[in-house]
Amino acid sequence: MYRAPVEEIAFTLKHVVGLDKGIEEGRFGDLSSDLVDAVLQEAGRFATDEVAPLGLAGDRQGARFKDGSVTMPDGWRDLYHRWIEGGWNGLSGPVDFGGQGLPVMLGIATMEMWNSGSVAFGLGPTLTQGAVEALDKHGSEELKAVYLEKLVSGEWMGTMNLTEPQAGSDLAALRARAVPVGDGTYRIFGQKIFITYGEHDFTDNIVHLVLARLPDAPAGTRGISLFLVPKFIPDADGRPGRRNDAFCHSIEHKLGIHASPTCTMIYGDGRAEGEPGAIGWLVGEENRGLACMFTMMNNARLAVGIEGVAIAEAAYQKALAYANERRQGKAPGYTGEGMSPIAAHPDVKRNLLTMKALTQAARAIAYSCAHALDMAHSSEGADATFWQERANLLTPIAKAFSTDIGVEAASIGVQIHGGMGFIEETGAAVLYRDARIAPIYEGTNGIQAIDLVTRKLPQSGGEHVHAYIAELKADAEALRNSNLSGLGRTADRLDAALADLEGATRFLQKAMADGRMAEALSGATPYLRLFGLASGGAYLARGAVAGRDVARVSLARFFAENLIAECAALRDRVENGAESLEAATAALAS
Repeated sequence: MYRAPVEEIAFTLKHVVGLDKGIEEGRFGDLSSDLVDAVLQEAGRFATDEVAPLGLAGDRQGARFKDGSVTMPDGWRDLYHRWIEGGWNGLSGPVDFGGQGLPVMLGIATMEMWNSGSVAFGLGPTLTQGAVEALDKHGSEELKAVYLEKLVSGEWMGTMNLTEPQAGSDLAALRARAVPVGDGTYRIFGQKIFITYGEHDFTDNIVHLVLARLPDAPAGTRGISLFLVPKFIPDADGRPGRRNDAFCHSIEHKLGIHASPTCTMIYGDGRAEGEPGAIGWLVGEENRGLACMFTMMNNARLAVGIEGVAIAEAAYQKALAYANERRQGKAPGYTGEGMSPIAAHPDVKRNLLTMKALTQAARAIAYSCAHALDMAHSSEGADATFWQERANLLTPIAKAFSTDIGVEAASIGVQIHGGMGFIEETGAAVLYRDARIAPIYEGTNGIQAIDLVTRKLPQSGGEHVHAYIAELKADAEALRNSNLSGLGRTADRLDAALADLEGATRFLQKAMADGRMAEALSGATPYLRLFGLASGGAYLARGAVAGRDVARVSLARFFAENLIAECAALRDRVENGAESLEAATAALAS
């Protein structure tokens, strides 16, 4: 059974990514270290005692669809209401609308725990919190007054409606249309697919944020607008009123996240009373909807990265417990009676340490991204620009590297369970199935790699990424000068990985400057993994220096001497893989 790693989460926040320094500088109001501990302890209790026990049952029962309505698994509605009564939905929400205004870092840390307990449960609130950000930043005062307080509290939930059957990642192909009514509202027509929590019985209203085109909109992404479309149109008192012409047509039968309803939504087919067309309100400016939606999507990308961390942590805990209980053979050096626990065998030990090291590295990357967002929000001028660029740089890595790690760790977890891992009753397979959607969500990981290379590396004339690498090099140097025992070749291996990261970065920047875009794009995905491994190793080194305990030192050493040697091969793929990739295209036709 999952148990929230509260101490590890607190250590990473305070001593690896910088929450303690932010508190000392007074960036977060009256927030204290003791309050952080109290919040994390209670979140850990709720995730461990209330969310996790319903996770496996929710997977088995799943969300159920009938006549346009979705019924959530037994006990989940009550669980959700206990969760919002605890104030968890509004933890980082705007204070003016009932939120607690706590740092994004703290919200992301608690989000990890909910998702470790059950990704299918954690997904719904993730979309609501994204809707809060988009509406708070881009919505009119009238829309905020009606919707924000209920979304911040969790009394109502939100969704994000982008994808259509003919338009997945290419939003330029969207066909949903919005027709002005003349009274400030619009009638929305179209179909959206893969809408997470598009219909459910958690709340008495659902607020859909929908991308659509106006009649005179220009072609492509420059002609997309964002609309708020509620399931029920609020009455004069702000309560759910008449049914809007927005309905769930069906839910998907999926590989995983069975308890999360993934809906096909139909807008404007005349099922509701009155004239056909779902009533919606414009969010932001006409034809600028993509900019509004990206506020929500950037929030979601970090949140999906946390899902990867969460699954990796849950998979590690499950595998470790099984490996300590399961006895098989005689491990080298084992002196006990009978067969030894499989955790004592070198290969299983290596797998467990790989899971743990990758999980902690990915956690630090994701939390560092959240830290950068908090610093940007609490800074002004050049400092705010610097920290926003840092958040921009880390977002695709936090999303893609962490979700890849989630799949990898869940797969290793199944392997450690052996044949029992392939049996549903153990729960190892649930984590593996649930993990697989995260590298696809919110822009596939290949798209994240392209975004990293083409949009994030050029920030500040290409210098911001090198400033970040210099900080990581300082961590390696601090480790070398720490006089910690048991480091082995950690500092040397980390130096080599960071040199590979720097060299690959300069190669890609030059390729783009020279117009060799195909070459740069060919190396994008290996580059992102190289970035994740090198930075993750530096964060583990930072934790070893801060903690100065045997466990952290040994884990940083394991990572450096067993995992980041891959960085050299990844750099070679970045710099030399494009020609063979192009030459091998002919093989795809055979």
